[in-house]
Amino acid sequence: MSYIQPKEFATKMVDAGESKIFMATKDTLIRSYMAGAILALAAAFAVTIAVNTGNFLVASLLFPVGFCMLYLLGFDLLTGVFTLAPLAVINKRPGCTWKGVFRNWGLVFCGNFAGAMTTAIFMAVIFTTGFSHEPNAVGVRIGQIGEARTLGYAAAGGAGFLTVFIRAVMCNWMVSTGVVGAMMSDTVSGKIMAMWMPILVFFYLGFEHSIVNMFLFPSGIMLGGEFTWGDYLIYNEIPVILGNLVGGLTFVGGMLYMTHFKESPKLNAGAKSMPAE
Repeated sequence: MSYIQPKEFATKMVDAGESKIFMATKDTLIRSYMAGAILALAAAFAVTIAVNTGNFLVASLLFPVGFCMLYLLGFDLLTGVFTLAPLAVINKRPGCTWKGVFRNWGLVFCGNFAGAMTTAIFMAVIFTTGFSHEPNAVGVRIGQIGEARTLGYAAAGGAGFLTVFIRAVMCNWMVSTGVVGAMMSDTVSGKIMAMWMPILVFFYLGFEHSIVNMFLFPSGIMLGGEFTWGDYLIYNEIPVILGNLVGGLTFVGGMLYMTHFKESPKLNAGAKSMPAE
């Protein structure tokens, strides 16, 4: 059967976390750079669909193509390593330390950001014909998204910060479920199906993904959005990273680890070992 039982893929999660911690710097940077670039392209693809069709559901249905591509190519997103890398330390794998986890997170962040920025620059060139014209309809929409999801949160004060944080928590609940979902099958079609569903949910519900935002907001600034780098970092990227960390590590990594990798004995375990009278 292509379906892999939860106890087995929970072990794969810990193994994957260990692998991330020990990965060479060069490989970590290349893989995270490409992941950021591909996911950013998928975001541009989805916004273009939404603008051209007026149907956000269609855009959400097709956005997961980028996530599936980057995962099948073995590339890394910060949201995924938030969930997986700590499990190797929690499981006390030899040589796995929090220092190694933070090193991995830092490298993946840098790679994701560089990749997303590359795509942001490329798409800004396309949307403005090499910055010789005003942004087209898609470019204008990207700028508006940036304004709404920075200044909009800022205007709400503490409630806005709470909202963006919770949206980020729920985002990585779904995105990391997609990461783990790919471990549930040993066929390409099974992996794609398991990844597609939670990514669709996150995108349609408008949750906040730190790497998608690494594309949307810098490109929004380049395309004339009325907000600043400071607005982006303070009112979006920083709380989103924190929320993504909490969502992935608790609702996905921690829960699956505690119930499938560290499964408690069954309540009738002792009864089974007793001789029949």
